[in-house]
Amino acid sequence: MKHLLVILLCAAIVQGVLRIPLKRQKSLRKTLKEKGRLSKVWTRQGLELMQSCDSPETASEPLLNYFDEEYFGQVSIGSPPQMFTVIFDTGSSNLWVPSVYCTNQACLKHSRFQPSKSSTYQTDGKPFFIQYGTGNLTGILGIDQVTVQGITVQNQVFAESVSEPGTTFQYANFDGILGLAYPSLAVDGCTPVFDNMIAQNLVQEPVFGVYMNRNPNSQEGGELVFGGYDTARFTGQLNWVPVTSQGYWQIQVDSILVGGQQAFCSQGCQAIVDTGTSLLTGPTADIQLMQQYIGATETDGEYGVSCGNLYSMPTVTFVINGVNYDLLPNQYTLQDGENYCASGFQGMDIAPPAGPLWILGDVFIGQFYSVFDRGYNRVGFAPVVPYEPSTNGI
Repeated sequence: MKHLLVILLCAAIVQGVLRIPLKRQKSLRKTLKEKGRLSKVWTRQGLELMQSCDSPETASEPLLNYFDEEYFGQVSIGSPPQMFTVIFDTGSSNLWVPSVYCTNQACLKHSRFQPSKSSTYQTDGKPFFIQYGTGNLTGILGIDQVTVQGITVQNQVFAESVSEPGTTFQYANFDGILGLAYPSLAVDGCTPVFDNMIAQNLVQEPVFGVYMNRNPNSQEGGELVFGGYDTARFTGQLNWVPVTSQGYWQIQVDSILVGGQQAFCSQGCQAIVDTGTSLLTGPTADIQLMQQYIGATETDGEYGVSCGNLYSMPTVTFVINGVNYDLLPNQYTLQDGENYCASGFQGMDIAPPAGPLWILGDVFIGQFYSVFDRGYNRVGFAPVVPYEPSTNGI
């Protein structure tokens, strides 16, 4: 049975700045493992995505991925509001939720949108289709008001899924996805929610900040700020990095060091900052070498180490725009049992012209507060306020 997600949204809008508390939930990977459905693919690897709509516009083909552990928030659609738990995903640009007309198990276990119960709903009717390597999702486009913690976006085009066959979404702890990437990634040229917030003058600044809490002793999941960012969440100053391609939030990585030594990207490489990916991913060959460098071994399709070995493992450093971002062993691994720590690195080959790409997912964002600035097309990073780790080896 799906675990019910209860989020108390106590945030307020102050001078056009919106704070959304995000609640950390039991990982999808652990849920699948308990149900005996965990495969080797437990992030986004192997999901071949094609997206299309009945539109003269042709959208890019991003990878919509599936998560080990995610951070969720709530939005409402329609009037009176219908509530949905969504992933705020900087790796995609569309908003979609299940439709009441969807009768697959994946839909029946989640909140479903009922257009007949919304007085502000408008029919769009264009079909959309997303094909995955392990299933597909089809539906239609609709138009309605979307409210995110008191900020109401008018005339938002969103997708209503009417078929979600298989188990792709069945065990997910979210109803849908709200994309926060650039409009060029949007299927059918649908204007993303954040772009409509900007166009409708609903936020103070065209920026949003993301904090993901990695403290295992805290029940707080994190915070998403629309229209600004929270300086109390990080230390020092934000280091700004220009966006190199306005589709994903894509940036240049100067190099990647392991134990202080040059290991990858000696000539620089491209990476995307993606709140919708739980791990750090890179080209498969590089990641296999990375697993060797950190001493991770493969068991049942997963790479990991004994948690007792963390203190002897190397620091992994991403050099971005001349600044070193250090990840310690307890930060690039995830505890998955009393003495088993899973590697936070995952191989994924993204073909040209989009790839090759590294993906800086939650493993990275959890250590560095991230600000996404559409006004200047840049991403800002700063170390999150540290917490005292537990004394059991991690």
